[in-house]
Amino acid sequence: MNDSIAFNRLADLLRDMGAPTRYQGGALRTVGLCHDGDSPNTVAIKHGANGVVVYCHKCQDNRGFLEAIGWTEADLFDEPLPERSRDRPVDDAWIPCKERGHKRIAQYLYRDENGAVVHGVTRCDHKCFAQWRPDASTKSGRRWSLNDRQGNRLVRTVPYRLPEILKAKTSDRVVWVCEGEKDVHALVDHGLVATCNAAGAGKWTAEHAQFLEGADVTIVADRDEPGQKHAIQVVDTLRSLTRSLYVVQARTGKDAADHFAAGHTDHEFVQVWAPVPYLGDPAVTA
Repeated sequence: MNDSIAFNRLADLLRDMGAPTRYQGGALRTVGLCHDGDSPNTVAIKHGANGVVVYCHKCQDNRGFLEAIGWTEADLFDEPLPERSRDRPVDDAWIPCKERGHKRIAQYLYRDENGAVVHGVTRCDHKCFAQWRPDASTKSGRRWSLNDRQGNRLVRTVPYRLPEILKAKTSDRVVWVCEGEKDVHALVDHGLVATCNAAGAGKWTAEHAQFLEGADVTIVADRDEPGQKHAIQVVDTLRSLTRSLYVVQARTGKDAADHFAAGHTDHEFVQVWAPVPYLGDPAVTA
């Protein structure tokens, strides 16, 4: 197998992002970052004649995966295509804290009801979080602010994984709300539907809550004071909207990621509050 500049560059990027990879069936396999990593080994990466070939077996194309990692089609070639060179980001791994030696390890895409990217959040290896909005007028295709110079928000406020939330509501699945994207993915990796708001504790609003109207919701409160305040804030916006509403905490550790890392299941969270129990709950029927 010949070395490929594009192949090696992509393998290095996935390593820096913390995306798990393995060789299987003659290809480098990784998680479907195009659908938030909910399917392991679904993306196949192979050497091509002039670069690298990427294919997601769930999406049945490579568009979503390239978008998730900040690449264009031109990046798949060892040498950029001349006619596409203007579309290529100046540095597709650049983040605002890179000048301090930080590296991007995760990127979270906030999408609207139709799956279009509203804005993104990057996380670095020093736990810096930076938000950006799509902007076709820039070389990288993004602007590192959600507001204008006067502080006015320029993009919609949507919860993380909104399309998955809407599907969960139609199929009567519980939607879990936690404090950050890492915890969302810990829940998703265990077969659950989960969401959060961008920017962490204290930033949940009624605009986020409106999308959960009529849903069964479980809130995972971080085991600290900001986490408790955040959970109460979420409850206050959802109490009159949801069909059922529970607040739980990790059995071990601070948050959902700690809970699962300790080997617990979703049934082993500790219930701390049921402001709106479902009709079959003993608290209602007793």
